[in-house]
Amino acid sequence: MENNNRQVRESLKGINIYLVGMMGAGKTSVGKLLAQQLGYGFVDTDNVIEKAAGKSINDIFASEGEDSFRQMESKVLQEMSAFTRLAIATGGGIILRLENWGYLQYGLVVWLDAPVELLVARLQNDTTRPLLKNADLATELENRFHQRQPLYAQADLQISISQEQTPEQIAKQIIEAIPTVLKTRPQSNNGH
Repeated sequence: MENNNRQVRESLKGINIYLVGMMGAGKTSVGKLLAQQLGYGFVDTDNVIEKAAGKSINDIFASEGEDSFRQMESKVLQEMSAFTRLAIATGGGIILRLENWGYLQYGLVVWLDAPVELLVARLQNDTTRPLLKNADLATELENRFHQRQPLYAQADLQISISQEQTPEQIAKQIIEAIPTVLKTRPQSNNGH
C-alpha cells in the first residue's frame, strides 16, 4: 500500500485535493487520512475561517449572515489555492459560488457523495450546523442536496459512500481512483 501511495503522490505532482460534498459526508475525517497517506498537509476551510474570524461558524452566521460567511470561504479558498500538496476539506456550500470553481479547477476535486439518510443519521444530534437550525433535518438536507447535486457532479471524481464504509476505506478508494482520473483530466500547470 505504501508503494502505491508514493506512486499516486508522485503522479499528483503536488496538486491540491479538494474534498467537496454535503455537511456530514466525512470530508474532514477522510481529508486527514488522505493527507497522512499521501504526505500532504491538511486544511479544513471551516477551521481556517473560525480562526481568522475569532468566532465559530454559528456565530458568523448569526452576526454577519450567510453571504458574509461565503465571502470569507472564497477568500480562504483563494489563499489555499496558492499552496501545493494539500488535502482540503471544504464547506458543503463552497460549490455554490462560481468564483470558487476558478480556484478548485487547479486541484483535483473529489465529491464525497453520501445518501441523505446517512447524512441525517450523522447530523441529527449536531447543534453546530447553522443552516440546520429550526428545520426538519431530513427535508432541509434533501432540499440542499437537490440544489447542490448538479454542482457537486462537476467534480473530477465522485466517491459514493455507504453507511458501512470507514473513513480509511474511503481514503483508500480515492487513492486507488486518482491515477485513472489524472489520465482523463486536462493537464495544467499549478502556477496559475
